[in-house]
Amino acid sequence: MLDAPKTTEKSFAGGKILQSVSDGVGVITFNNPEKRNAMSLDMWEGLGHALVELRDDPEVRVVIMVGAGDKAFVSGADISQFEKTRHNAEAGEEYAKKSAAQRALLADYPKPTIACIRGFCLGGGMQVAMLADIRIASDYSQFGIPAARLGIAYGYDGLKHLVSLVGPSWARLLMYTGMRIDSAEALRIGLVDRVVSDIELWDATLEIARTISGNAPLAIQAAKITIAQVLKDESKRDMDAIKAIGNACMDSEDFREGRRAFMEKRKPQFKGR
Repeated sequence: MLDAPKTTEKSFAGGKILQSVSDGVGVITFNNPEKRNAMSLDMWEGLGHALVELRDDPEVRVVIMVGAGDKAFVSGADISQFEKTRHNAEAGEEYAKKSAAQRALLADYPKPTIACIRGFCLGGGMQVAMLADIRIASDYSQFGIPAARLGIAYGYDGLKHLVSLVGPSWARLLMYTGMRIDSAEALRIGLVDRVVSDIELWDATLEIARTISGNAPLAIQAAKITIAQVLKDESKRDMDAIKAIGNACMDSEDFREGRRAFMEKRKPQFKGR
């Protein structure tokens, strides 16, 4: 992966979660390459800290998640921890509770998120990727959920996102067999949004992120809120939230700037207000 220009850098989970910010783009790197970026509990907690900081940074308009090295995005949970942390139902429930806050944070994240996927994206890595708004993969990535091979249940939230992306039939095939699929198949069934050559992956992802960063934040927030409501059952949709963000856009300084820039044939400078 070609390194993006970085203006600030931080690390969490003993250096296994890295965070950087450059030109309105936040980057979170899963930095456990010796285990193909397998997620430990401390990495889940570190991910949460990084997400909160980027969420609360007014300069950050979009967040990319990427794996260190060239082998994996996230190859799953760190199975070496299972004997201690997930050896039975009680321990498994406690493990799920410890990572639930981070998964919920990512699921309801107010800023656009992009998963930049190179290599293996398996199990818990699939869960992280599916929680992102956009998934860009290299042409040699592999995807799968090996829960059936481990004798473990994948969980409601993970399967809800899987079914919403690929439909129930493909969800059954992936879950019942534990099979891996390549990038072309993942693109065909809707698991990822775009596949590019490995050498182009980072630049292609960064180009999308910078495009998002240059657009009007309130308009993007309106799209994110509205799409989230569309995906809910009709009885659970918050139409007031959709109306409120729509009104905020119409009354915003950004909308006035967008109109002026169009008339003046120049690039708009959006402030997010």
